[in-house]
Amino acid sequence: MITIDIPGKSQPINITTVLLDLNGTVACDGCLIEGVAERIAKLKEKVDVFLLTADTFGCGLQIAETLGIDFLKVGYLDGNKDKKEFLHRFAASDVAAIGNGVNDFSMLEEAGLSIIIIGPEGCSVKALTRADIAASSINDALDLLLHPMRIRATLRS
Repeated sequence: MITIDIPGKSQPINITTVLLDLNGTVACDGCLIEGVAERIAKLKEKVDVFLLTADTFGCGLQIAETLGIDFLKVGYLDGNKDKKEFLHRFAASDVAAIGNGVNDFSMLEEAGLSIIIIGPEGCSVKALTRADIAASSINDALDLLLHPMRIRATLRS
């Protein structure tokens, strides 16, 4: 578990689960971004990690296996709904969600902590307005979870 005590909030955020989008988040053009595997390995020591994707490039299962995490293929047209429903398998307040696209906006909106990636593939403005934090890379976002005092500094009131 990752505990984040944010000044101004009535109780800490206790992250037990991390939901990751694939394309534009942990991969660019279907290729895993350098540095992600090492960070995910460290993150898995503390939380459960899942990869949720419409799998545009057909590499989702292979990337999930490389990372040693569970994989969920969501609907190509209804991925936003599918990701939201998957989030509700857990206590939403205990989930950190990381994504960049329109099909991530409900997951980002309802997660206890949400991070949008504004990377090489850009990000959806609709999703951006649902996120708690914006990061310029997936490695920066994962480092926030690995070093939660950074989140405290960003989100304190």
